[in-house]
Amino acid sequence: MFQISGSVQKYPARVSVFAYAVLILAGAILLVLPFSDGLEKAPVSWLDALFTSTSATCVTGLSVRSTEHAFSFWGQLVILGLIQIGGVGIMTLTTFVVFQFGRQASLRSRIVLSESLGADPGADFRWILRNVLLFTAIAESLGALALSVRNLFDQPPLEAVWYGIFHAISAFCNAGFALHDDNLTRYQGDPLVNLTITGLIIFGGLGFPVVLDIRRNWHGTWRQSWDRWLVHTKLMLIGTAALVFGGTLLLSILEWDGVLKNMPIWQRPMVAFFHSVSARTAGFNTVDLAAMANASLFLLILLMLVGAGACSTAGGFKVSTMMVLICQARAVFAGERRLHLFRRTISPEIVQRATVTAMLYVIMVFAGLTVLLVAEQTQAPHPHDGFLDAFFEATSALGTVGLSTGITPYLSAGGRLIVILLMFVGRLGPISVFAALSRSEQEDRIEFPSESVLIG
Repeated sequence: MFQISGSVQKYPARVSVFAYAVLILAGAILLVLPFSDGLEKAPVSWLDALFTSTSATCVTGLSVRSTEHAFSFWGQLVILGLIQIGGVGIMTLTTFVVFQFGRQASLRSRIVLSESLGADPGADFRWILRNVLLFTAIAESLGALALSVRNLFDQPPLEAVWYGIFHAISAFCNAGFALHDDNLTRYQGDPLVNLTITGLIIFGGLGFPVVLDIRRNWHGTWRQSWDRWLVHTKLMLIGTAALVFGGTLLLSILEWDGVLKNMPIWQRPMVAFFHSVSARTAGFNTVDLAAMANASLFLLILLMLVGAGACSTAGGFKVSTMMVLICQARAVFAGERRLHLFRRTISPEIVQRATVTAMLYVIMVFAGLTVLLVAEQTQAPHPHDGFLDAFFEATSALGTVGLSTGITPYLSAGGRLIVILLMFVGRLGPISVFAALSRSEQEDRIEFPSESVLIG
């Protein structure tokens, strides 16, 4: 049996689990109240409100109801608040408020915050928090300004500003919520919207440790700055560039005569680039994903599995994890006993953690897919229909992506509860959730004779 009692010092992940659960419940209560009802006649049910609140808090973007029509302005404001708090992090915001009122953050806050921001518990959190929130405010403000100016050509001023603010925050937090039922399909050929949204997604997905490291060490020549940056920052920048441009190239090839066929030549790489970026946990789309080839959907699944950066607004098992595993595989093939990167040695514990993280993440995806297929098998007209759709949905939920082939509104009550659980686990991370439920580490005083096991 799981033991769920104990001190926060031993179980810091439990604070995050509890905080996110409370926020989701509070959001669901607000979304089910009459002031949140929109123009649609059918009121928002408790299950739909819980689903929407979880999706917003976990910055996923999967929707069972129209954000544009099912919710009023106040309902949309609640959703945006959940996205912002869930994206930046509950402990980040609350600890900042504590610091601003002149009180010293508690040990509990420091431990949980160090996990959220990837910092040492003894670090100067006042400086870190100030820069994290300042970077968030600047990025979202610039994005909102650009999108609002663009919206003025199509919408009344107040509506243009509201849509600009909503989509900028949703993009930076990698949430994928949009105030249009067609998501961002209407902006398929708009370079300003495409570049603004993808820019916000990338900056929000790099992770706060990367942003702070670049901010702290950006002086001198490019080479000098590069040498001062942490190995984690270098791996994130290289991995992100490889995934974005590799995904763009492959999607362009796979869909050149598919969903990209009727677009102007100059527009096709831009659309492929947009979805290569968005698939890494943002969830916006400018084409109908259901019209994509199976190979393209599987490529998007792989991108959703990886996700973006650790301690960011994004999900997935993280780019840095993927890079460590790739580099470790290269080191093993080269006969190296230790992993050396950029004149630094990566400890075996980091490699083990990367392996466990990736393995646990894949297990969670397939476990969620299996249960989802069982729950939804009676909904499909043929027993073998919908496998790829369900695989896509489960990966999107656990990766807190929000992309869908269109099956989300048609999920059964059981299917929606499964997706809710996957989104919750995906936002906190499988390791954090299991750590919150696990027993404390116990000393093993018994040692048996060693024996080898054949691998491969």
